[in-house]
Amino acid sequence: MISVAVAGNVVQRVSFKFLESAGEMASAVRAYDWASTSLGPIESWGASLRTAVGIMLSSAFPKCIVWGPELVTIYNDAFRPLLGDKPAALGRPFSEVWAEAWDTIGPMVDRAYAGEATFIEDFPLVVDRHGYPEQAWFTFCYSPIRDAEGRVAGMMDTVIETTGKVRAEQNSRLINAELAHRIKNLLAMVSAIANQTFRSASSMEEAKATLDKRLSALGEAHSVLADESWGGASVKAVIERVLSPFRSVGDRIRMEGPPLNLAARQALSLGLAIHELATNASKYGALSDDCGRVTISWKIGRPGSDEEFRLVWEEQGGPVVAEPKRRGFGSRLIEKALAGEFHGKVHVHYAPEGLRCELFTTMNNIRIETAEFETPSARAD
Repeated sequence: MISVAVAGNVVQRVSFKFLESAGEMASAVRAYDWASTSLGPIESWGASLRTAVGIMLSSAFPKCIVWGPELVTIYNDAFRPLLGDKPAALGRPFSEVWAEAWDTIGPMVDRAYAGEATFIEDFPLVVDRHGYPEQAWFTFCYSPIRDAEGRVAGMMDTVIETTGKVRAEQNSRLINAELAHRIKNLLAMVSAIANQTFRSASSMEEAKATLDKRLSALGEAHSVLADESWGGASVKAVIERVLSPFRSVGDRIRMEGPPLNLAARQALSLGLAIHELATNASKYGALSDDCGRVTISWKIGRPGSDEEFRLVWEEQGGPVVAEPKRRGFGSRLIEKALAGEFHGKVHVHYAPEGLRCELFTTMNNIRIETAEFETPSARAD
């Protein structure tokens, strides 16, 4: 397409081939009333502006031309997603389009207009393009564009949003830190269990057998957490997994309680305590004969409140129970695992009709965890 422009008494032929790119923005640029801006009608545009706009519109990379002292904005189709639902930016001053970030990017634009290019990677900016401020990251280059006389007349903004990449890298670092933190905790727990098991056992064979079972219980609780990508584990799932070696007792173990997801450390501690209680029941209590039953129940309050959380292990129908003359490591493990990790109280009643173990704490001591990873520094476990 050729247009004729008259400058004084000189007739100039202006080619519109630079606007022949396909795409919505090429059509929008052709249809825009540029005479209402400081750029003037397209027929009056200089060669450097026409060339820059042609390159920009034909590029598949997000690009934007900022032109003249009023910073008039022209952009291509690839640039549009960066704007979100901002009002149409075409023909508006760049400083208005990105007003919320202008204090940060304005000096970079000034440098480009002074002839100095800027290239920066993964640059953080708070932008408002969906009706609310949001943190985003961009890699971009502001390149000065010169006119026929060599003066800087505008700049080319070449940009790609890297928010997804930056957040993925942050999450990767967080996961690595989280795994290191949890492995350290797990090793400390295994070390303590091993030391106490060997210290309290009467023989090496007994110690080995007991340790194998305790580590197996810890592993089962660990598996529940791994199944949930370490996003916590439900009370029911932990208990079911740890009690899997006792399936032979059939329906003599009953559970009842509402859904509740525990953070990793409390889930592991609960698993260890339930294993010790079940082992004791199979040796001396309700699971040591064919008549006894075990009920495991829990009640919860509002998350984060001072309302009560209670978990009860109750045995019935087994042999007559008497309080042991000395407390072994298993008993201490139950109290330490439950009272210590849940910051509550544990009451163990050796009633003749069956052992009853109760954990009392408040909901603000229950570390409820979702699939999101916590930063290790943000908690005490």
